[in-house]
Amino acid sequence: MTTRIGLVGAGPWARETHAPALAAHPGVDFVGGWARDPAAAAEVFPRAFDSPSALFDAVDAVAFAVPPNVQADLAVEAARAGRHLILDKPIALDVDGAVALTEAVEAAGVRSIVAFTRRFAPETREFLARAAALGTKAAEAQWLSGAALAGKFAASAWRQERGALFDVGPHVLDLLDAVAGPIIGVDAARYAAESDTWTAQLAHADGAASTVSLSLRTPVLPTVMRVSAHSAQGVTVLESRETPSTECFRVLLDEFLESVAAGTDHPLGVHRGLALQRVIAQIQAASVQTAP
Repeated sequence: MTTRIGLVGAGPWARETHAPALAAHPGVDFVGGWARDPAAAAEVFPRAFDSPSALFDAVDAVAFAVPPNVQADLAVEAARAGRHLILDKPIALDVDGAVALTEAVEAAGVRSIVAFTRRFAPETREFLARAAALGTKAAEAQWLSGAALAGKFAASAWRQERGALFDVGPHVLDLLDAVAGPIIGVDAARYAAESDTWTAQLAHADGAASTVSLSLRTPVLPTVMRVSAHSAQGVTVLESRETPSTECFRVLLDEFLESVAAGTDHPLGVHRGLALQRVIAQIQAASVQTAP
């Protein structure tokens, strides 16, 4: 028995990851999708629907690959229609939107999962296991990219406006939270607008601490992505993104379908998205903007 899944959005990430992974998965009937651009929709979806509501009526679950402000409203509508959700990150543009989406998911009793893509890669899971064995007391993370300067994501208005904290921040903050324990506060934060560089010092439960540096306007190829964890027992580092995004998404779909079948929430569901949205807001509130 397959689960009917539809896709909202036909941009680069939908084309490269969502659509091919949905089409290839044996447990998924990729029904079709909706996008604001009819030409893009015709290229990406097996069937293009005239409206989001028409798509929701035809599926059991909906995957989203659209800006967070668009996702937040449409995902609420999908949840109220009783559809399970595969959400992009961040789940909204602000905490209020994330709370509204979480409440809609809870009220409808549907399952959800957030596409923290690298969390479903074997190299990441091996790193997290090593970090757990160390009893991590401190962690450091970097994600430095030139994605906002040129390339397929440079035309993304919300990425240009919100920058690295909203785009890659959820991935990195999720990993730091998994490595060093729940993030409970922001000790300090700075933002350099010209280079879109966010730096922050984070406090974790049980006394652990971490630092993070993020940018979408650093002219570097390939992207620098590094997370390290250490304690008196040693150090472990994650620097690899070798697993293709489509393979990560296949694992995500495996776990999502298991969650739906069992009627149990996935640990990387909407509540995880809300928790990280709160951390993003705390970093924003604590940040001091530096001069160019």
